[in-house]
Amino acid sequence: MTATDPAMTALAHGWSALSLLHGRIESGVERALQAGHRLSAREYSLLDVLSRQHDGEGGHLQMRQVADSVVLSRSATTRLVTRLEDRGLLSRHLCPTDRRGICTDVTDDGLRLLEEARPIHETALREALDRAAADPALAPLVRAVQHLRSETRPA
Repeated sequence: MTATDPAMTALAHGWSALSLLHGRIESGVERALQAGHRLSAREYSLLDVLSRQHDGEGGHLQMRQVADSVVLSRSATTRLVTRLEDRGLLSRHLCPTDRRGICTDVTDDGLRLLEEARPIHETALREALDRAAADPALAPLVRAVQHLRSETRPA
């Protein structure tokens, strides 16, 4: 069965198209980030999520929340954090509000790399969406993504 197989249900067709769009976007972003900064798409996402933490009450995410944010298991997230920590891009310490928890912060080097990688990420994302928009099966999903982006921009 292919994404254009008429025997597929509408739900299966939609899921197939969404999976295809995700795969195309992720592979394009991955190639660009690897070439430009030796970062995987997941590493970029993790740095991005963690860069938005703050020191106030509830400002640090627990590992479970981080794992949910980057769509990985807790163990895979821990391995990813360790890799980035080994590269000097993240640091870990006891959480000031919960002594049982470990907080993870982006280092200055990590923030610098994230800022350098942002334009590459944005360009790769835009190019992948533009290519996908030319595919009639993916065009409605691309429009939905663009619509979401325009609704979340600050006024």
